[in-house]
Amino acid sequence: MTVQQIFDLGVKRGIENDPRGISGVKKHLTRVKKQYDELGENERKYFDTDRLTNPYPDSAVHVDDGKTKVKRILAGIDISAADILLASQLNERGTPVDLVISHHPTGKALANLQDVMDMVVDVYERIGVPVHLAEKMFEDRMREIGRGTHPANHFQVVDIAKLLHINFLSAHTITDNMVDSFISGHLKKKKPEFIKDIIEALLELPEYQQAKKNGAGPKIISGSGHHRTGKFIVEMTGGTNPSSKVYQPLSNYGISTVITMHMKDDAMNKATESSLNVIVSGHMASDSLGMNLWLDELEKSGIEIIPCGGLIRVSRNRLVSKKK
Repeated sequence: MTVQQIFDLGVKRGIENDPRGISGVKKHLTRVKKQYDELGENERKYFDTDRLTNPYPDSAVHVDDGKTKVKRILAGIDISAADILLASQLNERGTPVDLVISHHPTGKALANLQDVMDMVVDVYERIGVPVHLAEKMFEDRMREIGRGTHPANHFQVVDIAKLLHINFLSAHTITDNMVDSFISGHLKKKKPEFIKDIIEALLELPEYQQAKKNGAGPKIISGSGHHRTGKFIVEMTGGTNPSSKVYQPLSNYGISTVITMHMKDDAMNKATESSLNVIVSGHMASDSLGMNLWLDELEKSGIEIIPCGGLIRVSRNRLVSKKK
């Protein structure tokens, strides 16, 4: 597979697992195409045409020589300049790395992080939150995130990859969609009656087992293990955490429990004030699970995966073969 084929497969899997559904993603892409068509010639030169086919602007190919057939990938949750240098060192020491993949965005993917967040409006509308409330809350949060990422040195790591001729891409919402869908399906099968049952269900998965050993496993930050689960929402995609203002409307419209990767104190306090149960599953474990689901497919095609940058690598291909 080439770098572009690997990325295209990721986008395809992201769409298949998108909480909006495939039809929702198609509507989004239609809106983007309409916006592009309505731009003047001068504005079009600034438009990222990748958005016409990639609904996840926080995921992007940064460096691609256009010819490499990828046989080995260095994959991490966070990829820094040191990890790019690691890939270069491995190349020099006889372990050629054909592609580096980061989960967390860098380059233009980081600059565009806020632009994926409106996808969650559709999810909230579906569970009963009036769309005008959902849109307003996410517009405010999108602007906040945009202000936060705007001054960052977006291309520092990308520039190093270019200088060292290291193929490099980021896959953020692509694999967040995959873990969001996987955990939602896993918990629906388990039908957890109590909050402690959700913790137990998560700890059936090896990424969360390892995270717990590392001191960063699933934990209850609002509510109690003996509280009943009620109607729950898995909140693991959409760029980053939503506004802390969403939790009262969620409670008002029937949600009792939120399962999320991570949550800041202001949001936790708002969720507690809204009488919600909140479980943080663990950031690195959840990101790793999403990445692993995609990397497993690449591994099946014969590509070797070298984990780095905080990735808790679990190969379900090997787990299945062990059971046999």
